[in-house]
Amino acid sequence: MAKCDECGKHENMPYTCSHCGNTFCGEHRLPEKHDCPGLTEWNDPKGVFDSGFDDSVQSEGSGRSFSLFGPGGALSYFRGNMTYVFLAAMFVTWLTQWAVLEFVGAGTYLDVFVLSTDNPLYVWTWVTSIFAHSPPPALGHIAGNAIIIFFFGRIVEDLVGSRDFTLLFLGTGVLAGLGQIGLSMALNPGELSGVLGASGAALAILGVLTVLAPDLKVYIYFILPVPIWAITIFYALISSLAILGGGGGVGAGGVAQGAHLVGLLVGLAYGKYIEGDVRRPQSLGFGGGGRGPGGPGGPGGRRRF
Repeated sequence: MAKCDECGKHENMPYTCSHCGNTFCGEHRLPEKHDCPGLTEWNDPKGVFDSGFDDSVQSEGSGRSFSLFGPGGALSYFRGNMTYVFLAAMFVTWLTQWAVLEFVGAGTYLDVFVLSTDNPLYVWTWVTSIFAHSPPPALGHIAGNAIIIFFFGRIVEDLVGSRDFTLLFLGTGVLAGLGQIGLSMALNPGELSGVLGASGAALAILGVLTVLAPDLKVYIYFILPVPIWAITIFYALISSLAILGGGGGVGAGGVAQGAHLVGLLVGLAYGKYIEGDVRRPQSLGFGGGGRGPGGPGGPGGRRRF
């Protein structure tokens, strides 16, 4: 027989309150029927339901505040959608190139968009040259890179998360551009050479997938199935032979062979680095689906915004 901690009544079958742990009779067993300390903690004495949500939206003495990339944040849409942000930036830059050439002049165009052996310390061109391509009406250059980024970028972004994908894309783009003009200066000293385009970043994406899913089938012209490792080897051989075998040098055929090779090597190295930390894609998602505002950075990613 136990004693009710509220009224002192002796009970043969006492009740134990799950909130405060005390013993009560049938009349006082509910927390609102006795002086239960759990009621002062939102009926959650152990803090099980304290998610910290109120701390994230309420700053001390200053009203509401929101996470920049979290739900409701100003940049929340970009989380999980950086592939499409980069594609949009490429086409906006492409049209801007036309406007500058048409209304400003070639000198400004070169200084703003082209990373060259003549201006390697124009640090803004390290980034602008990634998004710039052969200007309108030429469509083949930007279309080729956009196809690779659209179909494969979404997969890599899902695997590694939007933050790491952004760093991979921009970092590889910069390294590929600098690698291209560095090789040009070393192999062809005194010769003016420039580079623009997202080829280095695009081939880094292929490199990552070659490590993580080497047998992933790519349908050339949507007809011929080819494993992604074969495409990567093809690009690597073409670029290497052009640079080392006298096939026109680092810019053979008007193509940034050095940038291609640097992009592939960085992508392969990064893929090897994360190989044990991410799931392996089993199929090719054609462009993926993107995320809405505040969407996740991608399932299975290592790190995210």
